Amino acid sequence: MKSFASDNYSGMHPDIMNAILEANNHHAISYGDDTITEETNRLFEKIFGEVKVLYAFNGTGANVVALKCCTLPFQSVICAETAHIQVDECGAPTQSIGCSLVALPTPDGKLTPELIRPELKHRGNLHHTQPKVISISQTTELGTIYSPDELKALSNFAHENDLYLHVDGARISNAVAALGCSLKEATVDCGIDIMSFGGTKNGLMIGEAILIFNKELWQHAPYLHKQSAQLFSKNRFIAAQFKALLENELWRTMALHSNKMAQLLKNEIKDIKGVILTQDVQANSLFVIIPAHAVEPLREAYRFYDWNTATGELRWMCSFDTTEEDVLNFVTTLKSLL
Repeated sequence: MKSFASDNYSGMHPDIMNAILEANNHHAISYGDDTITEETNRLFEKIFGEVKVLYAFNGTGANVVALKCCTLPFQSVICAETAHIQVDECGAPTQSIGCSLVALPTPDGKLTPELIRPELKHRGNLHHTQPKVISISQTTELGTIYSPDELKALSNFAHENDLYLHVDGARISNAVAALGCSLKEATVDCGIDIMSFGGTKNGLMIGEAILIFNKELWQHAPYLHKQSAQLFSKNRFIAAQFKALLENELWRTMALHSNKMAQLLKNEIKDIKGVILTQDVQANSLFVIIPAHAVEPLREAYRFYDWNTATGELRWMCSFDTTEEDVLNFVTTLKSLL
């Protein structure tokens, strides 16, 4: 049964599966010294320009390695209070990196220089942790998207204040597809220092890529990667998936589809009495409130998650393999319950 719970629930795109099978046809040097990893790294360089690429098993691991590259234990990471590193990683960044997270409330999941500026008031005071990183999610956990101008404003602010800008790009493909620009235009050209490039939520079986654009962060990155238990001995199986993802912009094809299905779902429910959309639908997620009596019966038919139990807000996600039929059947079930 299809669900609307998470794009993590989906399987693999057939091209990704085939890439894994092809990588399995021969022996290869381990720990990323194989030809598939080399070819994939060149693809990343072709798209982004000069970049150091590391591969991780999952988003939490990718975030931990990236933030380790940027911080010392007495420093801190500024993020939104809804950020994945704050809410959904079981304290891994704090435990693994040793530095604090400073979580700021935002109405739409997005940080701005104005929100961050007050957190810099204790710089130089040895009794307080010292801000070093601004960490944002693209798309945000509320499904909203930073525009290139918003990213440039954040990166300019960061660099003017001796901070790094980190992007949790678990759903970067959905954001860039919605923006209608290139990956480079939405990242490097906006001044991002380091980011994760999500694969698992967009058709991969396993794997995220850590992309380091700022050369200041290159030196110790491979050692931190290994020390964080994210270096895969058979790295070619992660790299092969990214090679398939990047070739012919498969990432964009899948992201455009999941975004399109979210828009279809929005259009089908927006006029239903008792259904409230709580966030603008910009990518592949919807945040909604529906009458309480319909929540559990609907969940029995289609799994999804509560977002805010205090308000009754729910999150519905579309994936690369969500079909129009899935959406329309979901809406039909919702209407029958209302």
